Amino acid sequence: MNNKTSKQQAGKELSLDKAASLVLDESRMILPGIQALFGFQLVVVFSTTFTEKLSVFEQRLHLLAILLVVIATMTILTQAMYHRQTSEKEVAEEFIRVASRLLLLSMFPIVSSMSIEVYLISRVILKSNSWALLFTIIVFSLFLVLWIGLPRIEALRHLLAGK
Repeated sequence: MNNKTSKQQAGKELSLDKAASLVLDESRMILPGIQALFGFQLVVVFSTTFTEKLSVFEQRLHLLAILLVVIATMTILTQAMYHRQTSEKEVAEEFIRVASRLLLLSMFPIVSSMSIEVYLISRVILKSNSWALLFTIIVFSLFLVLWIGLPRIEALRHLLAGK
């Protein structure tokens, strides 16, 4: 890679206001998806198919998936509560650090919940635990690769390039 390309890809440091705005915007993008998932999870419980096609263990897995979405919601909404109680009228580096970590932390229960739901849906449709487990492992692995592996590879690439 030549120097010009390397410099073009190098980021510039953001102001505290801009960094706070970005992390809050990212959270605002994710929250409606979490709410939609939660709504669908709740509706399913009241259908007759839920008790007819899922074993008691699988129904409890669904409950676990719901609880994981609740945990993700609490985690992502903690940003606002933290800011209101610590630095209501200013933006501090500490807020950006905490908000970023909370946003990242909220992704793990979401991924876990979605993976459980993929298992349950696959099991009902395919009537096969093996195939459902395989699809679940593939989906969970893709989340890990895209959300953890890809950023880490990019960070390592920058580190090795001397940035």
